[in-house]
Amino acid sequence: MTNEFDLIARYFSRPAPAAYLGVGDDCALMPPAPGMELAASTDLLIEGRHFFSNAEPRALGHKALAVNLSDLAAMGARPVACLLGLSLPELRPDWLEAFADGYYALADAAGCPLVGGDTTRSPSCIVISVTVLGHVPVGQALRRDAAREGDDIWVSGTLGAADIALRLLAGELPPDPQLLAATRAALERPEPPLELGAALAGVAHAALDISDGLLQDLGHILKASACGAQLDYASLPVAEALAGLPQALQRQAVLGGGDVYQLCFTAAAARRDEILALARRCGSRVSRIGCITAGPGALQVLDEGGRPIAPLPAGFDHFN
Repeated sequence: MTNEFDLIARYFSRPAPAAYLGVGDDCALMPPAPGMELAASTDLLIEGRHFFSNAEPRALGHKALAVNLSDLAAMGARPVACLLGLSLPELRPDWLEAFADGYYALADAAGCPLVGGDTTRSPSCIVISVTVLGHVPVGQALRRDAAREGDDIWVSGTLGAADIALRLLAGELPPDPQLLAATRAALERPEPPLELGAALAGVAHAALDISDGLLQDLGHILKASACGAQLDYASLPVAEALAGLPQALQRQAVLGGGDVYQLCFTAAAARRDEILALARRCGSRVSRIGCITAGPGALQVLDEGGRPIAPLPAGFDHFN
């Protein structure tokens, strides 16, 4: 009968990079990097809260790591290693193999080796915990408290698709197989812009990843930096799949929809050409969507006619 240690050995014990001590001891060991600060982040994904019970395990393995790598990108850090905690109600070899394949595929692509973790039995549902470690040059981390009046506000990628896919899968919207096919990958297989995030270190001022909605997450920068913002809705990169949907639904998805895992960042207006060049080099799409203003906490979104949009949609809150 398969036990915990068999599970680890079979699915999560690939060799660590040279000079690392990986899975199999009480702690992982990694050599320090001179001139670098250590960035660390952790996230929980809970069945029924963060993913559906019938989620495809390979995609779930990918997403479990992607949402954490997105945090490293938001700090301008490059991945160094990751840790995985799994709590499972039962051992299902087919599920574990697919989950591990999805997890390792992204870990390999991102240069983020799995070096340890934990497994345990859950009384009811799957719980996934991932911790990522990264390096960012000393003094160049992209912090939320660094936005400055007059900064441009940028986002990478597109907005809204993941929110629409979530609503379709949850039954909040009428069934639409074509729309679901066009949006589902954004929800289940996000691709955080790791190269862009690292390239922005020392170039951008403040940054974060969009996990709970553009407006709600941008609000964290505004609060930490004691400033305000004005956005131009027509400049927002709305996902093509949303074309033709009612305007109110589009605005909710674009301004309040979560699970985006792209970057929102600020930078001096004088660096626009440099940022566009960095994005091209990294293969990322970036859009300049507004500017940082002086009014602490004030956030305004203007429509195509220059009029403030009201009310503004709220983002995701675990306890609301």
